[in-house]
Amino acid sequence: MFERFTVEARAVVVQAQQEARSLGHTKIGTEHLLLSLLGADAGEAAFVLHSAGLSAQDLRARIQALVDTPAALGPDDAEALRAIGIDLDAVLARVEQNFGVQAADLEAARQPEPRRWWQLPKGGHIPFSARAKKVLELALREAVALRSRELRPEHILLGLLREGEGLGSRVLADAGIDARVLREDVLATLPKV
Repeated sequence: MFERFTVEARAVVVQAQQEARSLGHTKIGTEHLLLSLLGADAGEAAFVLHSAGLSAQDLRARIQALVDTPAALGPDDAEALRAIGIDLDAVLARVEQNFGVQAADLEAARQPEPRRWWQLPKGGHIPFSARAKKVLELALREAVALRSRELRPEHILLGLLREGEGLGSRVLADAGIDARVLREDVLATLPKV
């Protein structure tokens, strides 16, 4: 598949790996592909994203906020559980009884343990997440559907938009980007065959 990638598209994939590494992530996700599409090597894809008002700094902050926000239960959750007959305090007491006091320490659970430098992938390859692989597969399908002999960064962006489920798509939606409009903008930049 990678033989069809242009030099720029390959640079986007390499940059996605660097983005994952710089954020301390152990897999390349759709969010890393999106960040790499904002780089200088991404050509028209970067132009379209910048024209939509996106910046790498803003997207990085949005990604970190989503990834680093723990999904802990709050008072509203406890009330909602009570409404359906589940007593959260009783559940926590039972967890402590069966697994020890440390097991029910919700405050510690809310604070994810930071990755240590030795836990991060070394200078070698970081694997792609299933969704990132899907984006690249969809990028190839977009290139074929558009009768392009090569896969460009714009096709990767089209694949990301088409996948629509990953963190990259969520970040775009949270930034107020309409995926259909962005898709049309990308298509307008591609050479006509």
